[in-house]
Amino acid sequence: MVSRDYRDLLKNWKTGNQMPVLFVGHGNPMNAIEDNRFSASWEEVGSLLPRPEAVLCVSAHWETWGPAVNGLTKPRTIHDFGGFPQELYEVQYPAPGSPALAKRVQESIQSVGISIDKDWGLDHGCWSVLKHLYPDADIPVVQFSLDYTQPASFHFKLGRELACLRKEGILIVGSGNMVHNLRRVVMVSDDFNEAFGLDWALEASKQLKNLIEEERYEDLIHYQSISEEMLLAVPTPEHYLPLLYNLAAKQDGDQIAFFNDEPLAGSLTMTSLVIGGA
Repeated sequence: MVSRDYRDLLKNWKTGNQMPVLFVGHGNPMNAIEDNRFSASWEEVGSLLPRPEAVLCVSAHWETWGPAVNGLTKPRTIHDFGGFPQELYEVQYPAPGSPALAKRVQESIQSVGISIDKDWGLDHGCWSVLKHLYPDADIPVVQFSLDYTQPASFHFKLGRELACLRKEGILIVGSGNMVHNLRRVVMVSDDFNEAFGLDWALEASKQLKNLIEEERYEDLIHYQSISEEMLLAVPTPEHYLPLLYNLAAKQDGDQIAFFNDEPLAGSLTMTSLVIGGA
């Protein structure tokens, strides 16, 4: 079931409902410090979301051998990129961690062992978005890694097991990009955020949104078999897999609303979505 306006979905959220779920196309790291249409929408979503007890973030930028959860009390801000202005490297997002939530993640997932990581911190897939959602950095944040040795079906199953955390006030955030092929980027101007999509990227985006609306999760799990366009859209899985965690957490009666549904630089999309009960 799809709601066409994410504002209506969030405004109709009722106290006592389980937390919504959020997938964000995070795009260029510069969105962390720029005042643009994407950062503005993240700020609006943050103002409309019910305040969570904590955030559990699945980012495209933390891949591990075996699944792990960040158990630090004070996770560091990781600047995991290069070639950007110094201003971006000076950004700090000093949100507290939550060893208690890390333990709950371990307990919630019964199908496989989850290790507690004491090193990683918060990467830019996480903090570049949360900086706008929760600028005061006063909500505990825990990251959950992507086990790069496992297929998409494995990640969807873990998302199902993590869905129970929604009832405990945990906001599950997936951060990646549905269409993400940096090798096919086409710059039509000096503005990376100018809306432009190659034909194959637009077609892949359309296919993905249709499958999400129709809840065809098996097709989404086996995305490599959807079409030639999808092979170009998802040449590597790390930016796509966070979406599967979010879709797996959807419950009966939840609605889905898209936002920031734009192509960029030819071969990326910023398409994001909110899942929640109205």
